[in-house]
Amino acid sequence: MQEPSSDVLVHVADNLRRLRHATGRSQSELAADAGLSRRTIINLEAGEANISLSGLDKLAHALGTNLVELVSPPSAPPDRIDATAWRGAHPDSRAVLLGSAPARDEAQLWTWSLAAGDRYDAEPDPAGWHEMVFVTAGRLRIEREDQVAVIEVGDYAIYSSAQRYSYVNDAAETTTFVRNVIS
Repeated sequence: MQEPSSDVLVHVADNLRRLRHATGRSQSELAADAGLSRRTIINLEAGEANISLSGLDKLAHALGTNLVELVSPPSAPPDRIDATAWRGAHPDSRAVLLGSAPARDEAQLWTWSLAAGDRYDAEPDPAGWHEMVFVTAGRLRIEREDQVAVIEVGDYAIYSSAQRYSYVNDAAETTTFVRNVIS
């Protein structure tokens, strides 16, 4: 698995301050709207506080945005955020926000396997649909109209599925992956 490039709390301070100023609210007003203490807002903006994922969700909702905008590096594209959002007591315990895609109606979770030399050719989904694919074993080649990507085990891809695309296993072993379809 790729090592995440940053912790989300590194970016929360600047994003929180920027978004709060854009809404014209004081720290006290934002704290009340989010159901958090003013001290939490002050400490977050100073980069000196830790906060739960649910607390970040509350802040994002109060600011009229989403968790991804609140925690992402300003230069990160939504399909490649790679930021640690939670760390446990053990170094192997962590949650990494890999990426995001817009959703309107539905999200589907799939597991797939492709035997060596097999392929799946898909028709385009309606506009606004996206896929998130995470390879758990082997190597997956995704041939799309806009690019071809080879996804190694532990890596992922996020892309619009409103285009022709194919899953191809050109390796000698079976490839398995998790696929989310978002509409």
